[in-house]
Amino acid sequence: MKPKTVGRESRDILHTPRVYPPESEAGFASGTIVLSQEGEMPVEFLSAGDRIISRDSGFVTLDHINCCRRLVRAVRFAAGSLGHTRPEQDLILPESQKVLVRDWRARAMFGVKMAMVRANELIDDEYICDLGLQPMTLYQLYFKQPHVIYAGGLEVAGVNYDDGLAHVEAV
Repeated sequence: MKPKTVGRESRDILHTPRVYPPESEAGFASGTIVLSQEGEMPVEFLSAGDRIISRDSGFVTLDHINCCRRLVRAVRFAAGSLGHTRPEQDLILPESQKVLVRDWRARAMFGVKMAMVRANELIDDEYICDLGLQPMTLYQLYFKQPHVIYAGGLEVAGVNYDDGLAHVEAV
């Protein structure tokens, strides 16, 4: 399915204000598809006020989007590495982006039914691989409250203003 981007402009990183949350290198690379009220949308076409589909609250309003260029440790998720179609195609995330794990992996690795886990905690060097330090343009989606959103075919954490991006959280 082709994203509906007619009438929307891609964000220009050179003209986007840079607001860095403390110790946060979470976010999504250009081209990562986010589920919104308007359908599948590349992250760079989102803007404040857009309604994003969340797992926990239905539609939620995107409060702010931050775009920054950083050198981060990248993690590649092979297509199907977290389930039959999760993600549908290979996906690269920064190591500190939190991913919701809610199957046998959560039980085996963390002893809980569901866990919000940093991407680097899932590295198995076969299906989920450490790509080392990579320059990435990161789009960070901010919400007034923590939410689990759908991005790149995975359930992931959006950023909220008080987010400390802790190691592992039972959900």
